[in-house]
Amino acid sequence: MKEIVSLEKRWQLLFVIFFILFLFINCGSESRTEAKKQNFSAIGKDKSTVPRQEEMINRWQQKEVYVTKVIDGDTFWVNNGSEKFKVRFIGIDAPETRNSRGKLKGPYAKEAKEYVKKLTENKWVKLELDVQKKDRYRRMLAYIYLLDGTFLNADLLKGGFAVVDTYPPNVKHTALFVKLQHEARESKKGVWAY
Repeated sequence: MKEIVSLEKRWQLLFVIFFILFLFINCGSESRTEAKKQNFSAIGKDKSTVPRQEEMINRWQQKEVYVTKVIDGDTFWVNNGSEKFKVRFIGIDAPETRNSRGKLKGPYAKEAKEYVKKLTENKWVKLELDVQKKDRYRRMLAYIYLLDGTFLNADLLKGGFAVVDTYPPNVKHTALFVKLQHEARESKKGVWAY
């Protein structure tokens, strides 16, 4: 008889342990799911001003994206609410911040990166596409506009932060780019001061 009572108590104890584990696992998975949602929507450094996924998706309809990280003076990472991807600025080439892909680190690279970072990181920008949508490295190719209307690709050339680098068929603004580079070169701005 003692064995039967002892066996029943063991089963009751096991049932209680499994029930507690079940509750613990379910509560934990709900918190992890909520944490994942929050992490996805919290992309920048300041979580109070970071846009939510829904806002990103809505703004993507107008070709606006949220810049999450600046790589250098002509490339950054963005989020459109459903994916993160790299964007390469069309028609310009900023100096390299490090030696890569056969290109050497260039003068004025740090200044170009910092300038783009100040204007775009953790902010919204508008993308304008041309004929070719992606380059061979699968980066989206775009002309970049700040929300105040500043044409960033042109602004970088004007300030000497980059040089003209066009590849057909993406030549929509080439005449403007060449003109701005000529003016920066004559004024010895940025890369043209070296």
